[in-house]
Amino acid sequence: MPDPIRYSCQTIDEEDVAAVAEVLRSDFLTQGPATRRFEQAVADYVGTGHGVAVSNGTAALHLLAQALGLGPGKLLWTSPNSFVASANAGRYLGADVDFVDIDPATGSIDPDALEARLAAGGRKPDLLIAVHFAGHSLGFERIAELCEAHGIPLVEDAAHALGASYADRPDMKIGAHPKSRAATFSFHPLKSITTAEGGMIVTGDAALAAELAMLRSHGVTKDPALLERADEGAFYYEQQALGFNYRISDLQAALGTSQMARIDDFMEARRARARRYRDLLADLPLDLPPATDASSWHLYVVRLDPARTDVTRRAVFDALRADRIEAHVHYIPIHTQPYYRDLGFAAGDFPQAELYYERCLSLPIYPRMTDAEQDRVVAALAAALGR
Repeated sequence: MPDPIRYSCQTIDEEDVAAVAEVLRSDFLTQGPATRRFEQAVADYVGTGHGVAVSNGTAALHLLAQALGLGPGKLLWTSPNSFVASANAGRYLGADVDFVDIDPATGSIDPDALEARLAAGGRKPDLLIAVHFAGHSLGFERIAELCEAHGIPLVEDAAHALGASYADRPDMKIGAHPKSRAATFSFHPLKSITTAEGGMIVTGDAALAAELAMLRSHGVTKDPALLERADEGAFYYEQQALGFNYRISDLQAALGTSQMARIDDFMEARRARARRYRDLLADLPLDLPPATDASSWHLYVVRLDPARTDVTRRAVFDALRADRIEAHVHYIPIHTQPYYRDLGFAAGDFPQAELYYERCLSLPIYPRMTDAEQDRVVAALAAALGR
């Protein structure tokens, strides 16, 4: 029986292990110097002034939405083609949530759909979270321009996109766009780099970064410049907001800093796999993702073309899984989930996202994937499609 091929996996080396072991022997295990080094490493790489490390990517979205004023009576717009965390960030705060349909070519919010929603009048969002699906940013420049023109604060859910560049600004890393307030990253084991679990917000706004740093630690501060009463002694702290325990440990941060030293190598390996897939899959009845080296290629998502095959996505998925190839599906549209249906959403509300879901299939892609593994995926996919 052949070895299984996962759809993604982490890449850990002995330098990563040594970095974590060094922290274990140090005086700080959490929220210490390793965390500050990691925050600076990511902020420097992206090109923002500030990074705030947190416990996971969902926490990053939650804290950022709170810091930007989302709450009861406010409205969040985001993509229906994402993991539920993108929308849940608004619901955690009691805000209303709605979606903007996607462009099937990118899997992300369609700028034409956004423009049409805004032109139609009615209630505008108090925050828009744009998702860089699979690591792509095609269409984002126009989304940013529309948000600026309508006075809508813009946040980037870049959980898939650390290491990517903007499609229309290839010299700028995702996370540094001047028209967005901030971007969030995830460091889950399947992402660009890993801290096992972890996330980060990057921003050029020093005041926003300071507020986020306080909110991740219960809303508590010991900063003398912020205290209302500064003469109580070294023990003294104040809770100035209702925050959360969303801290990351120095163990995780040390792993992240070690991984950041190799992020460009990880990116090139993923891009090489994406280029090779495009060549190998060219003759199959599939719609392939955009050909670009700007993406981080967190996912390689193909779509079955019903004009060229009557094989169902389920049949292909089951065939690959039977061959021990861990294909996946990204994503079940958020508005079709039972929780969101109970809020009033229904099938048919965002037809492009629903059609995308019916046809999409994520193929394995990760930095240490071999040519032989990729050839096996392509061969199994071709057989499943009857080619």
